[in-house]
This record gives sequence, C-alpha cells and structure tokens, in this order.
Amino acid sequence: MATVAQRAPLVCLCALIIYAVVDLKWVYGANVSYDHRSLIIDGQRKLLMSASIHYPRSVPAMWPDLIAKAKEGGIDVIDTYVFWNGHEPKEGTYYFEDRFDLVKFVKIAQQAGLYVNLRIGPFIAAEWIFGGIPIWLHYVPGTVFRTNNEPFKRYMEKFTTYIVDLMKHEKLFASQGGPIILSQIENEYGDMESNYGEGAKPYAMWAAKMALSQNIGVPWIMCQQYDAPDPVINTCNQFYCDQFTPNSYSKPKMWTENWPGWFKTFGSRNPHRPPEDIAFGVARFFQKGGTYQNYYMYHGGTNFARTAGGPFITTSYDYDAPIDEFGLLRQPKWGHLKELHEAIKLCDSALLYGEEKNLSLGPLQEANVYTGQGVCAAFLSNSDEEHDKDVIFQNKSYHLPAWSVSILPDCKNVAFNTAKIGVQTSIVEMQSIDMMSANSLLEEESNAAIHWETFKEKVGVWGNDVFTTNTLIDQINTTKDTTDYLWYTTSLQVDEKEPFFSNGLLPVLIVESRGHAMHLFINNEFIGSASGNGDDITFKYEKAIHLRAGKNDIVFLSMTVGLQNGGPHYDFVGAGISKVKLEGFRDGSINLSTNDWTYQIGLKGEQLNLYLESGVGNVQWEKAASPPKNRALTWYKARINAPPGNDPVALDMLSMGKGQAWLNGRMIGRYWPISSSPFAGCPSKCNYRGKFLPNKCSTDCGNPTQRWYHVPRSWFNPTDNLLVLFEDKGGDPTQIRFVKREAIKLCGLISEAHPPHLKYWRKTITNSIELENTARPTLNLQCPEGSQISSINFASFGNPQGACGAFEKGSCHGVQSSSIVQKDCIGCKSCSVTLSVEKFGEDPCPGASKSLAVEAYCS
Repeated sequence: MATVAQRAPLVCLCALIIYAVVDLKWVYGANVSYDHRSLIIDGQRKLLMSASIHYPRSVPAMWPDLIAKAKEGGIDVIDTYVFWNGHEPKEGTYYFEDRFDLVKFVKIAQQAGLYVNLRIGPFIAAEWIFGGIPIWLHYVPGTVFRTNNEPFKRYMEKFTTYIVDLMKHEKLFASQGGPIILSQIENEYGDMESNYGEGAKPYAMWAAKMALSQNIGVPWIMCQQYDAPDPVINTCNQFYCDQFTPNSYSKPKMWTENWPGWFKTFGSRNPHRPPEDIAFGVARFFQKGGTYQNYYMYHGGTNFARTAGGPFITTSYDYDAPIDEFGLLRQPKWGHLKELHEAIKLCDSALLYGEEKNLSLGPLQEANVYTGQGVCAAFLSNSDEEHDKDVIFQNKSYHLPAWSVSILPDCKNVAFNTAKIGVQTSIVEMQSIDMMSANSLLEEESNAAIHWETFKEKVGVWGNDVFTTNTLIDQINTTKDTTDYLWYTTSLQVDEKEPFFSNGLLPVLIVESRGHAMHLFINNEFIGSASGNGDDITFKYEKAIHLRAGKNDIVFLSMTVGLQNGGPHYDFVGAGISKVKLEGFRDGSINLSTNDWTYQIGLKGEQLNLYLESGVGNVQWEKAASPPKNRALTWYKARINAPPGNDPVALDMLSMGKGQAWLNGRMIGRYWPISSSPFAGCPSKCNYRGKFLPNKCSTDCGNPTQRWYHVPRSWFNPTDNLLVLFEDKGGDPTQIRFVKREAIKLCGLISEAHPPHLKYWRKTITNSIELENTARPTLNLQCPEGSQISSINFASFGNPQGACGAFEKGSCHGVQSSSIVQKDCIGCKSCSVTLSVEKFGEDPCPGASKSLAVEAYCS
C-alpha cells in the first residue's frame, strides 16, 4: 500500500500528517484464559476494544473494508452472532454461502490481524427474524423454546456442535492458532428466567454445561446471565456498564453490548446517540475496572430480504453506528471514539497491572487512579448532568465539563476529554445519480425514467391449493413464514331490504387483528389498510363500507412485517385476523368470524418466481408509456444498467406505498415509507448530558422512517439488471430513483481548550507516558476515497460561533483565515491545519483563548 506522501499529488502544497508505518505480524494466542482483571492471551492480560459487525447484514464484497475501518478505529476484536435460521433454513439442510459464509468472514478478520468473539447463541434476538431460531423448529412436536425442553435442547446442541466442529475443522479457535478468543452460549436469558418458571434455571445451567463440553479451548460467556456458573463469564449488555460487577471475583468485567445508537421501526422516529455520551460511557467503564468493551453495533448494515424481526423493524439496521449502513464513516462518532480508544490504550499497563484507588473530588466528581510498575493513569469524571466543575487532583486544577471523563495517561496531563470533540464532522447526503450515460435504455430521459412493465396480482383466491374453515386461523401457523402474505376470503348475502339501502347510514365493518398489517377489499375494490406498530402489533379497524344487494365478497390480505425476535414465549405469539363483524343491519350485528373462510397462502407472483430470471417470463407483462399509479397488488419490472461510479447506491422509494423489492433475484428487503408523527417529539438540539434512552435525541418527526433502501454494488451486473417490485398498497413508480450516498461537506472546530492531540503522546521504552512539548491543537480534514477538497466555504481563526453547516464569525476573526486554509487544503484528499498565532500570522484576540472553525466541500 502506498504511503500518504506517495498518494498526494506532487503539485499539492498540503499539510501532510506522516505516520510511522510498522508491519505488525499478529500472533494469535494458543492459550486464552482469564483472571479477575482481564482476558489473558499467552500469559498477557489484554485490554480489548470490540466491534459488532454481522456478516449477513452486509455482503462479502464489503467485509474487508468494514473490518479495515474497524481496525483503523482502534478495534481489536470483531464480534458477530451466528444466524441459525440463515444457516439451517430447513432441518438438516445447511447453507454457508454468499452473505452467510461465516468461515470467510472470520478469516477476513484473521487476515486483518483482529480477534473474533463468536456468539453462537444460537438464540440471538438481534432484531432478527424469530430471534435467529429456525421457524421449522417451532413445529417439531413438543418443542418449547428456551426452557428445559428436551426437543429444543437436542436441536440447540446439535447446531452448536455443528458450528463448533466447522470452526475446529478450519482451525479458527485461538487454541488452534486461529482468531476466535471467545464464544457465547444463549443470549440475555437472565432477564427472561422469571417468565419460564421451574424450567428456566435448569435450562440455563444445561446450556453452560453443554457449551463447556465442546472443548473449544477458549472461554465461554453468557451475557446478562446473572448466575452463569464457573468458568463461564457473565457479561453486561446496557447503555452503561460502569456499575456492573461479575458474579465471581475470579471473572473480569466485560461489556458485550454497548449500544451506540438504536434500531428503527416503521412509523417511528430516527434515534441517535451523541458521540460525547458514548465516549462518556466507555471511559467510565474502563475507569471502573473494565477491560473488554464491545460496540453493538459498530456497523449495523441492512436487514436484507425478510430477515428483519421485531416485528416492524426496518430494512435499514443502521443503528446510528460509527460505520453507517452503507459502509461510510459516521463522523464525528467514528473519529471521536478512535481518539478515545487511543487514549485508553495509553493507560493499558496501569489498567491491567496497576493498583486502583478511588478519590472523591466532589459530590458527583471522582478520580480513579491506577499505579504500579512505574506507571500511573487516572480517570477524572464529572457525572453532574448540568454543571461543569473545576476540581483539584494531586494539587492541580482540572476543568471537567458536565457529564464527561478526562483521561490522564500520566496522572498529570489530559490526553482526552469525552465531551470535547476535536475531529471532523462529515455531512453525508443522498445525491441523485445521472443514469443517462450508464443506461442505453434511457435514451432521451433522465434518472426519472425507469421503463416499467406491470403484472396485476389477483385479489383473493388465485390457485388451487386453498382450504376452507369456519374459523379465523393464525397466519404464522398457516404460512410458517414462507411468505409475508395470507389471503382471508369470505362472502356475504345481503338482503335488498336492509335499512342502509334506504336511510343512507352505511354498515360498519369492525376488524380485530393480532398483527401485523392488512388490506381490505370488497367486491374486488381496495377499501383501506390498517396496521399495528413497534409498540403494539395488534390493531382494530373500523370502516363504513358500501355493500350491494346479493352476494358480496370480503377479502383481507393479512401481512406480517417480520416475526417476533424475542421476549417471553415469543415463539407462541401469533398474527393475522382474529375477529370480524358487521354492524348496521336490521337484525343487529353480524358475526363473520364463524363464516366459511377460504385461505390462500402467498402471492401468485411469488409462486411463479417473478423476481427471478427463470420466472420473469411466466406471465404476460403489461407495457405502457406510463405505468399505473396508486394501484394495489401490482408487480413492476424493469431492465436497468448499473449506476455509474463507486459510491454506495440506494433506491429512493418515497413515492411508493408498501411492498418488497429485488435486484437480479436478490431481495433488497421490505419497503414502507410510512412517516412518524410530526408531534412525536424531536428536539431541535440534542443535549448529550445525562443518561441516554432511545427516544432522547430523535430526528425526522413527520418524515418517513426509511426512505432509502441499500442496494449493494456487488449485486449489479454491468448491464441488463432485472429490478422487480411488488407493491401491495399502491404508489407512483415513475418517481423511483437510484441515489448515491456520499460525504459532500466536512467541518471541524478545535480550540486551545482541547487536550493536546493524541499524536503527541507516546510510550517510552520503559512503558511510561510522555507528552511532547510541541503539542498544538490541529484540525484534520479528510475527504472520502476518490474525492478531494474542492472549496472552503468557511474558515475563521478567532472565536467563531455556531455548528457545522451554520458557522459564523465571532467578535474577533483573523482576516487571513480563509486564504491560509485554502492554501493548505484545496486540491488535497486530506489536510491538517495547526491552531496557532504563528500559523495565521496575527492574533485577532490577544490574551483570549482561540478556536478554528472550517467548513469544506469534497468533490
């Protein structure tokens, strides 16, 4: 790989940061154990930063880049669940290809020099359909999930053993020289035990014993399992784990899920967790003796196909993670955490081997000091949610912003404060793609013109494989999740003497459903829709309807939106229409629940595989200059060429109703651009101070929860790609767009009040910490790969005000600010600007603390 200097244009007068490149050959430990302080690898205690990246939520082409970005961000361990229902979709039939190539994923982490935590489960929750357990197991006679149930335990042990044997065959456990240093059995069961009665404790103990019998040569963990038996380590999953204590003094303090954001459900707001608060939580954890911390998620990715659980979990599983759904760095979150990791790693010797002492510095302020073997490191924290505090530590004054931790690797100088962000902010947007040059099919039209052909799905019964009962049946037990769709069809004879034909008072149809969504058709006409939501999957629907004298056909299309992924006895939670009645008849109400109902599983287009090349010719598609709009139950197909460029690509589905999308037979996922309430509560500014909850810093009130749907670049052929949609509600396909995701703007704000940049800290040969005297705050800007800084929109050395995208000059401003920054940065992929009077040639604010704010564009 070329160095920074080699990549930079020779004519570019950029300020370059030159790094010493050391080729480190990671030697995996053959012996992994632990003591009360940390994991021990080949006799050495380890302080480890971990990152959850789930292999099925991205594609193999993305894995090397995602893992490389994690490593660059200071990550030591890649954490992933194992997805049982992806690997054993049918009993005894195993699948480990494409997105489910677990061995390939682990080996990529190994090649990058990273460890792996393999969380087998095999129950995982994870907002993944059915919590990762195959739905076929629910229908094995006598099976009850996650309790002392013999059929469940038998199948759970069989799959666990299968995965362990696969890893052993590939020599991937650390005991074999591989990267896997940890493995997990079960998942967050401790909080569920009270719901499973007498079978809970024996099951948990059995799971631990079964795991240990696998003889993998590395420790097993059980997260949120408060009674995990020795030698299994119990770990913490929460927003904050500084107060967590293992259930035995012999076990280290481990945090297996630190949630840097939250998942989204269709119709909800977009949750965000501020980077200052994440850093506060991590710093507090290590301040209080933690030595292993994992971000869940570090890259969330995408719930492709029908893998989203919930129900109502969106196709996007972005999670507001440090690496976004499309694989781009989320700045400043990624960079702020990288600097946090660097600061904590400077303290590793003291944290792992030093003696700890706690000192009170005030009512909500404290210091934890680690000393020994010639090293000293201190963490000074202020847990006050409102007030900054000045504290005295070792006869020196330190300023602690509210809700922050200062890290002192030498017990004297602050290397990092969690509330002070000194890295760039990237403004990432979805940009329209000009498809003209790429797609010969779009000869005279722009990106707006995708030439659609259509096929109309029949309402109700469309095939011979139907059955009729006089009851309303459960949808999941009927479809066994082979499809999202189940038709409920009945008919009603209406006498022409009914009062509503003369008095104008329409009869009212009342429907109750166990979830998740439905469409209503009467006499082949679409009437309306209803759905539950992420808080309550059940719903009730009332509608005044028009009926005709004689026979009336009443048809429901009931739809699941991802199955339950957890909770007490989640495997018995149902879905589908549960009660139907009509009011307004001369004899009162009519109970239709006991009518004869005819059931049809799925869609005709699904049976005919209209989304595959092999099936697209099975029907006669309609061609028209303009495809039908706002028409329910319509299949759309088009031939497109690959969008130009290398930026990540998405489909803009804002104009559509609800449905599913495929590219070249690969299912992109469920789309549903349903909006959250404009009154749901989205603050104009997020206050990072104080404990975080998912609804604290939400955005996009009144906007669609998910508008854009990731289509991996590797799924495209250069030409002639088959794009297929099934729209079940009705929308306008002419407005569908391909868009690209790119960082178009960079911002940075640094101050003399910031701690010295970490590149000025170093460890000596004796492992003590030194701070070089030349330390100056430095603003670093870097454009994404393939672009460079094209313009400087704002630059001010002085006391600039505002935030990224809205910077303003303050009361003092260096008049040469823009010209100096332009000289250093224009035309460069990256640049560094030092905050100093010498650099800017004047002091606009003599005697005052100064800052530098810059806003730049990349192209």
